[in-house]
Amino acid sequence: MGGTDKIDIAVADWLAQFERGLSGDNAVSLENLFHADSHWRDVLALTWLIETISGRDAIVRGLEAHAERARPSGFAVDPDRTAPRRVMRAGSDAIEAIFRFETAEGRGSGVVRLTSGSDGALKAWTLLTALEELKGHEERLGRARPHGESYSRDFRGPNWLDLRKAAASYADRDPTVLVVGGGQAGLSIAARLAQLQIDTLIVDRWPRIGDNWRQRYHALTLHNQVQVNHLPYMPFPPNWPTYIPKDKLAGWFEAYVESLELNYWTGTEFEGGRYDDREGRWAVALRRADGTRREMHPRHVVMATGVSGIPNIPDIPTLRDFGGKVLHSSQYDDGEAWKGRSALVIGTGNSGHDIAQDIYSSGAKVTLVQRSPTLIVNVEPSAQLPYALYDEGPSLEDCDLITMATPLALGQKSHKLFTERAKAMDKTLLDGLERIGFRLDFGEDGTGWQFKYLTRGGGYYFNVGCSDLLVEGKIGLAQFADIAAFVAEGARLRSGKTLAADLVVLATGYKGQEQLVRKLFGDEVAARVGPIWGFGTGQELRNMFMRTPQPGLWFIAGSLAQCRIYSKYLALQIKACELERLPRDRSASDTTIERRVTRSERADLPPVAS
Repeated sequence: MGGTDKIDIAVADWLAQFERGLSGDNAVSLENLFHADSHWRDVLALTWLIETISGRDAIVRGLEAHAERARPSGFAVDPDRTAPRRVMRAGSDAIEAIFRFETAEGRGSGVVRLTSGSDGALKAWTLLTALEELKGHEERLGRARPHGESYSRDFRGPNWLDLRKAAASYADRDPTVLVVGGGQAGLSIAARLAQLQIDTLIVDRWPRIGDNWRQRYHALTLHNQVQVNHLPYMPFPPNWPTYIPKDKLAGWFEAYVESLELNYWTGTEFEGGRYDDREGRWAVALRRADGTRREMHPRHVVMATGVSGIPNIPDIPTLRDFGGKVLHSSQYDDGEAWKGRSALVIGTGNSGHDIAQDIYSSGAKVTLVQRSPTLIVNVEPSAQLPYALYDEGPSLEDCDLITMATPLALGQKSHKLFTERAKAMDKTLLDGLERIGFRLDFGEDGTGWQFKYLTRGGGYYFNVGCSDLLVEGKIGLAQFADIAAFVAEGARLRSGKTLAADLVVLATGYKGQEQLVRKLFGDEVAARVGPIWGFGTGQELRNMFMRTPQPGLWFIAGSLAQCRIYSKYLALQIKACELERLPRDRSASDTTIERRVTRSERADLPPVAS
C-alpha cells in the first residue's frame, strides 16, 4: 500500500472517530484525538463565532458544548479538494487534510493537521471547522445563471440597463445593507451579499470607482504578488503583472462593479447614523455629490473604510514656523513639482520610503526622517515568504482555507521563522542600514511584518530600492529625536545644522477605526464596540468580520486576501441575521448556548500579544 493511501486511510479513520466522539459515542474519547497542546478554530460552523480555543481540555469542553445544537455530521475527506498530504507547518511535519461536513444549519469545510502522539497514534494538532453555506440559502453564483426579468426580451418595456439604473437609484426603497467604503473590503462584502440575494448599496466619497487606489501617489504598486490578491468570484486575468500597479487595480474595481452588478454610489459622503433598537434599523445620513442629502434606514451598516481612516497628524508645535509646504502622505501625488528642490519625509513605513524614493527620482534632494525603529524586508523574495503556499499548487480556495486554519499561536511561530529567514537573506542590506544609523526592528518577539500589520497596521517597509538609496547616501537619513525645531528654512537639528526643505511630507499613518466610529456614531456606540483591529485577550482580530456589541454594525478591512477570505463569513452572518437564525448583537448571545464554554475556561488560554 502506497504512502498516499496510508495517509488517506489514517485521515478517514480520525474523522470517523471524531464524528463518533461528537455524537456522544462512549466508545470514543475526544480527549484521545487531540494533543495536549492543540488548537481548534471555529468559523461560524459550530459556535456562530470566529474564535480559537487552545488546549485539549478546553477544546473538548467547547466541542461538547456546541455539538448538541449544531449537530455536526458527515465528516469525510473532500474528494473535490487538495488530497491529504504531508506538509511542514510552523516548523513541524504534519499530515494536512481538507474535509467536509454538515451541521443543522449548513454545510462546512475544515482542515485537520495530524501528528503522532507519544503512543504512536495520530492526534489533531490543529483543527478548523468553517461554515461554507446555509442550507436552502446557497450562493446564487454557479448554481443557475440568472434568467429573470432584467434579462428578458421585452420590446416595449425597460431593458437590462434601465432596470439596473432603477435598482441602483434606490428611489423607492432602502437597502438592507449599507456598505461604507468602495475599496477591496467594500467590493468583497457587497459581492458576497449579492450572491446571497441581500439588497446591498456601496457608498464612497470619491467621484469615481477605484479612486481610493487611483488617487494615491504616482509610483504605487502592490507589494505582494498577484496570485494572492484576487477578489471573490473574478480572478485577475493570467496576463497581469506580478505586482499590480495602482491604476490597473483601480480600473479592475470599475470592471468588477459592472460585471457583478453591484449597486454603488460615488461622490457620496456617509455623515453618520443612529440605531433604533425597537425597529432594528439605522437612520443614516448621506450627502451626495450635488449637495443633496438622503436619509436611509438599512438594517445593517458595514464599515469598509480600511484598517484606519483618519490621517494621523502629529502635534509638532514648531511645524507651524516652517515656511514651505506641509502634506500628509494621503495628500501626496507626484514628485515632479519638487524637481531641484528639497524635501523632508517624516516616517519610515512603506509610504514614507516610497514617497522619498519618488521625490528623489524626480530630481529633488530628500531626507527621510525616522521616528521609531522600523522593520525592513526586501520585497522579493523575502517579503513573499509567507505567501509560499499560494505557489505550491492547491487552488485559491484551498489555499485560503489552509491559511485560515492556522491559529494565532502557530501563525506567530511561522512568522518568527519567516523573519529569521528574511534576516539571513537580507543581511547585506540590513548591515548597511545599521552602519548609517537606521534603527531596525523585527516585530514583537521577532514575529515580523505580518504581525506588525495585524497589531498596529504599519511600522515596516518592503524595500523596492529606497533602502539601497539610503545606504548609498543618495537619500539622506535623520532621526526625529535630533530635530530641535522646525524653522522657516526647514528643520534645525540639535547640532545646530539646518536641513533645508521646501516640502515636508508627514508619512505618519492613520488613526484607528475607533476614532472614525466615534466621529460617525458618537461616544456611546464607540464605547460599546470597543477596540477594533489588533489582538486583545482572545486570539482573533477584535470586532473584525463578525458581530459586534453594537447591533447591525460590522467591520471589514485588511489586504485583498483578507477581504476575499473573510467577506464570505461576514456575509453568512448577515444572511443568518436576516433569517432570524442569529441575533444581530453578539453580546446578546454571549450568555446563551453559544457561550457554554465559560469565561473562566478562557483563562486556560495562553497569553496573546496585543
